[in-house]
Amino acid sequence: MIQLLRSIRMPATAAALSAAIACAGRTQNPPAEPTPAAAPASTPVPAAPTRATPPSSPNWLAIDSVTKTAALSLEVTRPSDAPSGLINGYRNGEARIVVPVGWTVKWNWRNADTASPHSLVVMVQREKIPLEGGRPAFSNAMSRMVTEGLPPGQTDQSTFVAEEAGWYWLMCGVPGHALAGEWVELRVDPDAKLPSVKVKRVNGEQ
Repeated sequence: MIQLLRSIRMPATAAALSAAIACAGRTQNPPAEPTPAAAPASTPVPAAPTRATPPSSPNWLAIDSVTKTAALSLEVTRPSDAPSGLINGYRNGEARIVVPVGWTVKWNWRNADTASPHSLVVMVQREKIPLEGGRPAFSNAMSRMVTEGLPPGQTDQSTFVAEEAGWYWLMCGVPGHALAGEWVELRVDPDAKLPSVKVKRVNGEQ
């Protein structure tokens, strides 16, 4: 009798176990699909470095920062409709040459006027422009024959050291020429790093 009960229970137990396994298999969720990795953020391209704008340097100003030398090519002309001679096309302080303190200034100067003599001298700015050229502000900062002037077609070379800060006239020393407007400014600037040329605007601003 006991053996008969065992033979009846065992199939029932096996059937129950098979049903439980099958049920468990149906209730399990399918494995989640892997989430795709997020695309990496684009790396910003660094901006190209900007270069500092150099000071204004016309073709008649050559700068040697190693020897701290400013070389000027200067020419005096006298258009028929101009009230005075022009220094590189400027008059009456329309252009300002800026030189750092302690720099050497070299000029090659030419009288390109076809009729009148001219000269060049650096003088300290005061209340009024002098009638004629006098003692230069720096040693050798003048052309030959300051008051007489060099005849048309003549040239002159000079070299001087801008050793003292201040405001100066770069003017013709022939009597009456600077008063008529034949001059530009020379600024020896303690804060300047390099020589430059500044030109006045039409409205007078710089």
